[in-house]
Amino acid sequence: MPRVRVSTDAPRAIRGATLGDDSGSASLEFVTVGLILLVPLVYLIVALGSIQSQALGAETAARQLARMIASSSDRATADARTQRVVDAIAAEYGIDRSTLDVQVQCATPGPCPAAGAMLSVTVTAEVPLPLVPPVLGLDQATRVPVTATGVQKVSRYWVEP
Repeated sequence: MPRVRVSTDAPRAIRGATLGDDSGSASLEFVTVGLILLVPLVYLIVALGSIQSQALGAETAARQLARMIASSSDRATADARTQRVVDAIAAEYGIDRSTLDVQVQCATPGPCPAAGAMLSVTVTAEVPLPLVPPVLGLDQATRVPVTATGVQKVSRYWVEP
């Protein structure tokens, strides 16, 4: 009686197909693996695009606010312009106005801003990640903070109130 090794045996037929027959499964594997890898990749690209857009908005807001406050002639003019600039940038970059925080600081002691002082404006915003449902506060927990700072020297013609 001859010995038969399993590795060299011919495949057995089961219902008209052989065990080694892989015909037609490559396309199914490609679609399955493609979806499993493609969906998170697309989400990552969309989320990073949203975060980058908000970061550019915060950076633009900080730079423009510092420039605008430093070039104003007095506090009343600076306050009026600040609200218009913040509202315009929030609308242009799609930043939620309620999450936008603006802080103005001076490097010199005393009133801020003052004539000739170095003015620092810090803008902080929170970016909600896309497609996160507002269930159990997940939309609040998955917010990404972005911060930008702009520095400008205040005009020597600044008028104290």
